[in-house]
Amino acid sequence: MAKCDEYIQETEFRAADSASREVLTGKNREEPNILERFIQPCLVELLGSTLFLSIGCLSVLVNPHGAGPLLPALAHGLSLAVVISVLGNISGGHFNPAVTLSVVCCGGLTPILLVPYWTCQLSGGMLGALLAKGLADEESFLNHSGAACMVDGGTSVGKAVGVEIVFSFFLIFAVVMGAVGERSRTPLASYSIGLTVITGILAGGSISGSCLNPARALGPAVVSGYWDYHWVYWVGPASAAILVSLIYR
Repeated sequence: MAKCDEYIQETEFRAADSASREVLTGKNREEPNILERFIQPCLVELLGSTLFLSIGCLSVLVNPHGAGPLLPALAHGLSLAVVISVLGNISGGHFNPAVTLSVVCCGGLTPILLVPYWTCQLSGGMLGALLAKGLADEESFLNHSGAACMVDGGTSVGKAVGVEIVFSFFLIFAVVMGAVGERSRTPLASYSIGLTVITGILAGGSISGSCLNPARALGPAVVSGYWDYHWVYWVGPASAAILVSLIYR
């Protein structure tokens, strides 16, 4: 009996000690501070947008005439998949003002970060376009209008808007369902999003350029001064963002 009592006392002591450690661990675990909640995500959106859009713009500048959209499509899609994979856990990996708008409307991001995210993404677009200009030769920059998004000369503006809405919807839907939705979230979201961008550029690039991203449109427009039908690349993605939000809700 004595040995049995000693065993019971020792077991209770270990259980109490384990519970105490759990309580202390819970007390010592701190909530994310202002730096982690607000500043780091914005800086990540700035960095990721700059990297992604500089590679995308550069792929357009170095793409030979008549080579087709394959090179820009792969460069945009793969670079986006990479930056989402490595930076997505910090900011959500938007790198697109239209995506941020939809995620906020869907409840996946606090509205306080909407304008700071937009500011960082648009700034990243301009920095990326400027970086691409510095890496490419001047002749290529001029021949490709600074990688600006352009509506094809043989296409109506209405069709260009339609392409931007349809493929922006496809892209934003992949982001919301693959990375935000609790029941549909998948670890393959970054690759799904990258493949969606590749699909959009291959299918609609010859009509509107398949910009699908206001930051991608603004950066080259500012650097090159090419503003023809620039509004198309804001109306299309913004409309798609609202449609995705309504369907998700």
